[in-house]
Amino acid sequence: MSKRELERRSVFCEVRAEEFEGQKIITGRPVVYDSRTDLGVFDEIIERGALAETDLRDVRFLVNHDISRIPLARSRRNNGNSTMQLVVDDEGLFVRILLDIENNTEARALYSAVQRGDITGMSFMFSVSKDKWEGRDTEHPLRRITKIASIVEVSACTFPAYEDTEIYARSREALESARQTLENARQRRALPPEGGDTAELELLKAQFDYKFKTGGN
Repeated sequence: MSKRELERRSVFCEVRAEEFEGQKIITGRPVVYDSRTDLGVFDEIIERGALAETDLRDVRFLVNHDISRIPLARSRRNNGNSTMQLVVDDEGLFVRILLDIENNTEARALYSAVQRGDITGMSFMFSVSKDKWEGRDTEHPLRRITKIASIVEVSACTFPAYEDTEIYARSREALESARQTLENARQRRALPPEGGDTAELELLKAQFDYKFKTGGN
């Protein structure tokens, strides 16, 4: 597992329940390229190719990120014996999950919920190794993720919309604090506005990014 800070994202997507040669399978696309998502404090886009070098060696499949429950499937190096298959393509990441509905009541319940259309989204937990920001000084900046370092978990989601109020509040507080720090530094040192190319301003921008991503820690 990557030592980088893990983040979580949820998306509405088409989740299907299928049957193939007696096996119960659900499929979905938790990662979609070039789709702009409003995360409350900022917008985010996962750019095409961000998964080109992603560590997918060990990925678990859960429901609603509940790590206290037994995983319903798992991909180990994406080999043929894995109960979850991962496919990186031109659109993002596609997953195919084999569920053991005979021996696992939770798997049976999930398959039924997907079949009825009660589950309509997926989520994934990941770490980022490269990104870039636009509009740092605006009320609603844009983050472009250009390289995802690892994906450690995929979940079927009851509420795929972004509704984690704790993360939202923490990000908002960190954003405002970082903006104020940047503005104060500009006033004290007469630094150029956004877009300047001095080494000192670049350092402040790096500090801004760090505070924003870590919640000010």
